[in-house]
Amino acid sequence: MQTKIGKTTLSLVTGDIADQDTDAVVTAAHWRLNKGNGTDGTIHTKGGPKIYEECRLIGGCPIGDAVITTGGDLKARHVIHAVGPVWRGGDEHEPELLASAYRRTLDVAAEHGLRSVSFPSISTGAFVYPIRLAAPIALKTIIEFLERKQHNLDEVRMVLYTREDDKAYTIFAQALEQILSKRAAGGTA
Repeated sequence: MQTKIGKTTLSLVTGDIADQDTDAVVTAAHWRLNKGNGTDGTIHTKGGPKIYEECRLIGGCPIGDAVITTGGDLKARHVIHAVGPVWRGGDEHEPELLASAYRRTLDVAAEHGLRSVSFPSISTGAFVYPIRLAAPIALKTIIEFLERKQHNLDEVRMVLYTREDDKAYTIFAQALEQILSKRAAGGTA
């Protein structure tokens, strides 16, 4: 599924984030920027040691923020390490921190003049953020950024890993359809 937000194509696809050919791929990172499991483990394994070497030099990243490194051996030239929140029931600012992780990732992409970026569903794996709650936050944040901020992005791709959650694509597609229909009816994203 894809739609145009201004000059940018927003796509939903299934697949492995580490295999994407965009300028940058995003990993759902731990604040220590150590090699994690899931998405982060895949990025580090397929990308090789250069990524971790840069992470060690950076040292860490606050929750809700993002940093950029080389893409190592990946097809993507860069990895943006986005630190989303661990789900603790929703009362510890998780929605705001999740939105911030997406927004800061896009800020980093714009600051580096990137033209394309691929996102996983941040925090919905090892950090157990419910995907039904995370999908609308992710998509609204991306759409608002694309409409309101200066950037050179031609494509933003949400890469949904169906082996982790076989409903991920469907949940994101339904959330995107709801957001787009509200916008068409004159509401905001």
